[in-house]
Amino acid sequence: MTNLVQRTISGAAYVAVVVAAILVHPLAFAAIFAVVSTLAVREFHCITGDPAYTRVFGMLLNLLLFAGVGVWQFCDSLLATNYIFEASLSQAFALAYIVLLMVALVCELAHHQSAQPAAHWGNMLSGQVMIALPFATMLIVLAYSKWLLLALFVLLWTNDTGAYCVGSLTAKCPSGNHKMSPHVSPKKSWEGLFGGAAFVLLAAWLLTRCGWFDVIDSWQYNLQPHAKFVVAMLFGLLATVAGTLGDLMESLLKRSYGIKDSGRFLPGHGGVLDRFDSLLLATPVLAIFLTLVRMFI
Repeated sequence: MTNLVQRTISGAAYVAVVVAAILVHPLAFAAIFAVVSTLAVREFHCITGDPAYTRVFGMLLNLLLFAGVGVWQFCDSLLATNYIFEASLSQAFALAYIVLLMVALVCELAHHQSAQPAAHWGNMLSGQVMIALPFATMLIVLAYSKWLLLALFVLLWTNDTGAYCVGSLTAKCPSGNHKMSPHVSPKKSWEGLFGGAAFVLLAAWLLTRCGWFDVIDSWQYNLQPHAKFVVAMLFGLLATVAGTLGDLMESLLKRSYGIKDSGRFLPGHGGVLDRFDSLLLATPVLAIFLTLVRMFI
């Protein structure tokens, strides 16, 4: 099987699983991405060369964080519970997270054979902030609307495709194109960024026409007729900028450790972090953006 065919098949499977997980049921999405985020945290600790016990603590902390955010967002709607039960359960997960974090610190302090205890502890915290938290915030976007979360994925995929096409075309010009950060990612260019943004704005407009941003209408207090189009355009621009920075952030990590791929999660596509790097900054940024929109629109 050629590399192109392998990439096409695995890429199509990846897209199908993501779309199905979002559209079928929140529990299906939570179950699949709890596993995906745990694998991503494991990849991070493998890249940084942390010992086995650090990886285990990192993965367990990721699961607790994911479960805590899931309970906070969906417990009431899925289990028809009251606010007190939902708040108590969320607090229980938060307490368990803090206790496990303290246990991890004690284990690091007591592990005399560790060559770089401060580095391992710092990597554990970095993995939680850089990977576990962004994956967990997908549940916040999903709680607003499954179509908004699907739009996030579609716009990030559109940005990647548009940036690649425009960047490749402008690279063939006599003067070439202007690189964004050649020492981190030699192929990313400013022309690709703006080209990807143009494709994303068009895609955001089409998705709005298809009703993917209709949930915004229910948030409006003054019934502004074009509010959802404005929100969709801003959503797309934030996805472009944050997604590109997330990609560069993961490239910086790999460049620092001298590796090409973060793992072998998808044949021909690399690891989990290689596939979800754009989400590492885009998801929390857009979760905050949607919260502000709902508060102030």
